Order: sequence, then structure tokens, then C-alpha cells
Amino acid sequence: MAEASSDYYGTSEPEPSDSLKTFGAVLQGFRENARFTQEALAGNMGYSAHFVASVEQGRRLPSKEFVERAEQVLDGLGVLRKAAKHLARKQGLASWFRQWADLEQQAISLYTYECRLVPGLLQTEAYARTLFENQLPPLGDDQVEAQWTARAERQRLLWDRPNTAYSFLLEEHLFLRRMGGVEVTRGLIDHVLGVAEQRNVEIQVMPLVRETHAGLDGPMQLLETAGNQWFAYNEGQRGGQFISDPKEISVLQMRYARMRSQALPLEDSVGLLQRMRGAL
Repeated sequence: MAEASSDYYGTSEPEPSDSLKTFGAVLQGFRENARFTQEALAGNMGYSAHFVASVEQGRRLPSKEFVERAEQVLDGLGVLRKAAKHLARKQGLASWFRQWADLEQQAISLYTYECRLVPGLLQTEAYARTLFENQLPPLGDDQVEAQWTARAERQRLLWDRPNTAYSFLLEEHLFLRRMGGVEVTRGLIDHVLGVAEQRNVEIQVMPLVRETHAGLDGPMQLLETAGNQWFAYNEGQRGGQFISDPKEISVLQMRYARMRSQALPLEDSVGLLQRMRGAL
């Protein structure tokens, strides 16, 4: 990702989860019972045969529209609709990021320091699409859509979990880069300022003029589960490192705590973002 990009640029298709494979098997059973080939079902539903095959093999997350069409064409008796409710929504997530994404769903605290890109949880669609569309190797249109769908789904955490404490430490230069252009940056800052108004979210900016701080070794994420266990996650260019060793986590917690004291206070951070927005 760096958390900024990782949940994103995964493999072209997700690794099959148990729920995706189960749904695919159910779909295949209904299709074969109705004496449809994959090509025939695809034609009746308005999808490609490749897409139908990918769903049956557990490699594609079917949309609600796909499920509803399958119900109608195959007379699914509500079974397909019920099976779809248990699907693991991990399409578009890099394989190395999925364990962390699962833990995010139950975290009571989530801390993020980012120095490369604005974190995925705070990105706007325009900002995220700028990243996706400039990814190397290039992504196809369907992959870009899958990446954004996964990110938008993940961003719901900020609103769906009001009792989770979120802390973000962001380098000032992330906004000065003007990723995607002035209009995209305006929208991004407006969005971040809006998120900062939530009671469970703290956003601090590490000023550009700061001779040194405790996070110079790179981005980090820390989270605490409901069982009061702590985990950490670091990411590089082509992979991520999931950390459960208490000694390593202790070091990262120490650094994050120091950075919170070195960054601008909450009110000053908001003020800086507002001035940056006004200067665009």
C-alpha cells in the first residue's frame, strides 16, 4: 500500500476464499441443473462466459446485479441470494494485505503513519483512481474498478465502527505533491477535513520543516483488537509484512507515540490543511 496503495494493487484476480468458492459451486450446481452451459448462462444474463467461469471458480466477487440476474434466470429460489450474503468482500485486495484487512474489521484502535501517499482509508475516488490508472504494470479497466470497489468498501469502516479510535499521522508533503492535479487535491483536502470532524478520528500533520522525527524508517500501521491484542503492518513496493511479535510491536508503538508529540496538534493540523486548501 504503502497503506496508501497496497490494499489496492494486488494480483489481477483475488485468491479464492472459502465463501467465494462455495458460492461458485452453488451457482454451478443451479446452472447444470437448468442444463445451461457457461456460455448460454452468460448470454441470458448479459455477462461474458469468462466472467461466469471466474465466479464459479471463486475468482470473482459477483455484484448484487449478477446475483439477482442469476436468481431470475436459474430460478434460484432465493438460495443464491442467501449464499451471496456470506461472501468475503476481498476482491481487489492484495493477497498479502488480506490478513490485515480482516483484523481491521474488528479493531478497537487503528493507528496509521504514512509518508508516501495519503492512506487508503482517507482517499477520495479521484485520488485513488489517479493511483490505479498510473500503476505499473498497467491495470485494465475491470481491475481499476475492482480496486476502487474494494477501497470504497474498506473506507466504510470509518463510519460503520464509531467506537473504533482512528489516528492518522500524515506528512505535509503528501498534499503538496498535488497528486492528480489541483482539483483532485482540493477535493482530497476537503474530504480529509470532513473525516477529521468525526469524534473517533484524529488527524495530525507532520510539518514539512521538521529536522527529525521518530518515523523516518518508513510507514507503519498498528491496531488493537477487541481482545486487546496488538498487531502491526508495514509495506514495501511489492509486499507487506504482518507483525505479531510483541517486542517488534513495542518498538513501533514507542515510535508512533513519539511522532504524535512531534506532529502538529489536532487544531493546528486542521488549520494547516485549511490554509493549504485556500492556497490552491
